[in-house]
Amino acid sequence: MAEYAKADVLVSTQWVAEHANDPKMRLVEVDVDTSAYDQGHVPGAVGWNWQTQLQDALRRDLVDKRAFEKLCGEAGIGNDTTVVVYGDNNNWFAAWAFWQFQYYGHKDARLMNGGRKKWIEEKRPLTTEKPQVKATSYTAKEPDASVRARRGEVFDALEKRGQNLVDVRSPDEFTGKIIAPPGLPETAQRGGHIPGAKNIPWSKAVNEDGTFKSADELKKLYQGAGVDPKQPTIAYCRIGERSSHTWFVLKYLLGYEKVKNYDGSWTEWGNLIEAPVER
Repeated sequence: MAEYAKADVLVSTQWVAEHANDPKMRLVEVDVDTSAYDQGHVPGAVGWNWQTQLQDALRRDLVDKRAFEKLCGEAGIGNDTTVVVYGDNNNWFAAWAFWQFQYYGHKDARLMNGGRKKWIEEKRPLTTEKPQVKATSYTAKEPDASVRARRGEVFDALEKRGQNLVDVRSPDEFTGKIIAPPGLPETAQRGGHIPGAKNIPWSKAVNEDGTFKSADELKKLYQGAGVDPKQPTIAYCRIGERSSHTWFVLKYLLGYEKVKNYDGSWTEWGNLIEAPVER
């Protein structure tokens, strides 16, 4: 069985339990359900709210470099800290946070395989107590454009061809039957998908317990759908969190060299004037 291309960015729940008291390791929980952390979390983990701390709601953008530095510093994260991120929903927003760590050049960020679901299913301890952390001084690098796609790059991909566009949403979103999953407010004027995109829902990359499928299974899933590892790849969803999960799979588990997450995703593309749409 093939191994993951960059297995060191993925740690097990057992690894987290064994390193819980490591002063050079910081656990960060990021959930879709922003109330989940307060209901019980892995001991020692800090909780980040994706709505208020990892995005600038006014600019509809990621938090800027200065805000990210402040967030990390307040969480006791230094530039040499091993950051392990996990969350609910099979690590949706945990992968998004991991992607932002890469965007701002953190040298050692990892994802806990299986996330919150696996930790709870294994009956490992939870606590409602927030850890006492000592603030640090954190310096982020300038944003790394190699991991983030802008809308202009998507237009270029449509014109030039020779690139993979991967839509990781549900089939009903892909076909335009629905614009957003039930209960989620971020939406667009039109339903459908970017022309030429291949629909590979993010959930197909994980097992029932939330862990990632094997490298062989993932290779069969993506290459079997025509996602050529030799071509540049852009993944997208609705607001960028599910596609960051697929970006993680392609870049780190399968070793695709040129993969970007289009976090503008359907809430941007589905509202753009003159942007082509297929159903």
